[in-house]
Amino acid sequence: MSFRLSSIQNKELRSFISFFFTALLGAGTNFITQIPYKLLFVHLGMSDKTAFPWSVAASYLTATVVAFVPTKIYAFSAKESGSTRRESVKFLMISAVGFVIQSFVSAFALDFIANPFLGAFSLVVREKISHTIGMGVSFIANFLGHRFLTFRSTGIYDKIRPNRD
Repeated sequence: MSFRLSSIQNKELRSFISFFFTALLGAGTNFITQIPYKLLFVHLGMSDKTAFPWSVAASYLTATVVAFVPTKIYAFSAKESGSTRRESVKFLMISAVGFVIQSFVSAFALDFIANPFLGAFSLVVREKISHTIGMGVSFIANFLGHRFLTFRSTGIYDKIRPNRD
């Protein structure tokens, strides 16, 4: 017996599950690229403490670019909406909020959870745990933002877009 997402009758649940699966692509990209980014920043002369938030930021931005199209097509069924420019602007705005949330939560988790309570683990493990916590909180914020703003017509884009008269 095979499971098909289209068999789920509740549209909201189907949208959330689809977003979750497309977010896994972004989360995987985010999670995996953070380490090479940190190594690069340390190689460029940053301390571990400075390189961590910058690597979280770089990996988040990489994941944002990777995740836009699958999110648009699969999670919110907006493949033929005709509003890709509008959606991409709103996607970036929501992603910027998610970025701030992920960055602050990751740094907070490292300083106040992982380092004090998980000191027996290596710094890399503590950072990955902190990064995962930040990603989880950011996932919720991104889902809600994309669900209620990005892939629906709200009029916000028209208000912020420069007049073309």
